[in-house]
Amino acid sequence: MSLVIARDDLSRAETRDLLTYHYSHMHENTPPEHVFALDLEGLKKPGITLWSAWEGEKIAGIAALRDLGDGLGEIKSMRTHPDFLRRGVAGKLLDHIVEAATARGYRRLSLETGVGDDFTAAIALYESRGFAKGEKFADYPATEYNQFYHLDLTAPGA
Repeated sequence: MSLVIARDDLSRAETRDLLTYHYSHMHENTPPEHVFALDLEGLKKPGITLWSAWEGEKIAGIAALRDLGDGLGEIKSMRTHPDFLRRGVAGKLLDHIVEAATARGYRRLSLETGVGDDFTAAIALYESRGFAKGEKFADYPATEYNQFYHLDLTAPGA
């Protein structure tokens, strides 16, 4: 599979459709008051960079990086298109975000994710790339519906 990962401005319908799918899927698995996924307008805010992965003209996945300030970054809206599951898309997007965060001089990269079977594959991916479960961050509340992972970008080999 030959993926092209590029910055995305949400102008393509395929990107918007995948983000809409992501947002609705988050609401299927978590009570609405505990969903912190960004909608389309949220992804247009300053400090957020969105990338999409493409195989030819087909969107394979999306992921965003939010600048939290003070050398901290957050992964947002990471989603593989259903037609591309288990083909390495999420790993390539995650690696791309880690490289971008490192190039920006971030010290730590964090993420907030859900709990339960629907999140098992994503958590395994994060852990395989060195992310460790840790404390809450930013303005997220710690609840029974979420958990937090962090990657120290200053550690040797990060």
